[in-house]
Amino acid sequence: MCQHDGVRVQPVTPDGAVEHVVERVLATDGTVRVLVDGHPSTGTAAFADATVAPLRAAGRPVARVAVRDFLRARSVRLESGRRDPDALLDAWIDVEALNREVLTSVVRRGRWLPGLRDPDTGRSTRAAYEDAPRGTVVVLDGTLALRRGLDVDLTVHLALTVAAETRATPLDDAWQLAAYGRYRREVQPERRADVVVRVDHPDRPALVLR
Repeated sequence: MCQHDGVRVQPVTPDGAVEHVVERVLATDGTVRVLVDGHPSTGTAAFADATVAPLRAAGRPVARVAVRDFLRARSVRLESGRRDPDALLDAWIDVEALNREVLTSVVRRGRWLPGLRDPDTGRSTRAAYEDAPRGTVVVLDGTLALRRGLDVDLTVHLALTVAAETRATPLDDAWQLAAYGRYRREVQPERRADVVVRVDHPDRPALVLR
């Protein structure tokens, strides 16, 4: 473990990083809503998926949800064009729908909606509501999702250095780098998230402990 300016970095295995998050969840009774956030290349979906089995083994019901299934209608999020970095950061996620149909609903109404819109076609998924008994853990993954107003209890950020983020962004998606830069400056995800895992080397992640 190394320490600099009050920040300790603890190398862990990929499984160890998942176990750390699962332990944080299991330390809380009742419904817990977890957000796993990070650049698309960090594997937020895989990380979120990996928490499901151990949570269920511990007796907790799990609602696995993806932000990409709750994007705003294409006519709204692409109003400024398909390559507007400010819109990507500010206007793509349908925060109101995610809170209403999932994050707030599991607590107030005991149910949740697996998806609202197909992210590619924009059409309704016509998904049916599922029950959320007490103790349900919502595991949500997405990109640029911290501090968006999502009603969550525990936030996880899979962090990359700027250089690694740039290398991991395909040339066709280079326009998105401006959104990631704004996100880093304005949201400061490595300071805001409850759990930060550095994943510049996916096979050798490290927990950032403050």
